[in-house]
Amino acid sequence: MIQPWVINMIKAQEITAARRKREREHRYETILKSAEMLFARNGYHQTGMERIAEESEISVGTVYFYFKNKEDLLLNLLDQIGYQLRDVLGRTFRKGNITIEKMEKAGLIFFNEFCLKNPEKVIIIFREAVGQSAYVESRRKLIFDKLIQDIKTALLTMGENLGIEYQSPLSAEIIAVSVMGTYERLAFHYLIWEDRSNDLETAGQDGMTFILGGIRALLGS
Repeated sequence: MIQPWVINMIKAQEITAARRKREREHRYETILKSAEMLFARNGYHQTGMERIAEESEISVGTVYFYFKNKEDLLLNLLDQIGYQLRDVLGRTFRKGNITIEKMEKAGLIFFNEFCLKNPEKVIIIFREAVGQSAYVESRRKLIFDKLIQDIKTALLTMGENLGIEYQSPLSAEIIAVSVMGTYERLAFHYLIWEDRSNDLETAGQDGMTFILGGIRALLGS
């Protein structure tokens, strides 16, 4: 029979381990959030690890404990942003049959929820991560490849639901590539090149009208 003091000791160790895990996760997220803000505000190359540590209110050594270098920080940010972006766009498609209306709703969510509520993430994935090392670019490409595949799959499913074939075997892929290109350029233009976030909602609506016209044309509907 296990003595009560042994059980209590095990429970105390489990509580301590759980607390330390929460603390590690909190530090990890704090560092990422600080890096995200500084990369977006000051630029990736202009931001040093010391400044990130200062913003996170921890030592530089602690930052290096979680991330081996600044590029590693950027890669972790990209993975996090890519996951959130795929989740935002896919949220609408996971609810029932995919329709033209849901394609439009997904696009508007990208502009009105993701872009307007997360301008720092937009700046990082569309500007600060561009032109870095080949490895960073490969990870960024992987994110966009997955997004394009998600949209292509949704388009093919929608065609099947409607019982309509696209104009060519490449149609769904071409639309998906064009959709991501439109998303990126509109977000870049209104949030990065020009400080016109107030116009992004309208630009997003017009952009989706343009995209839906192309979808309907290639669907023959």
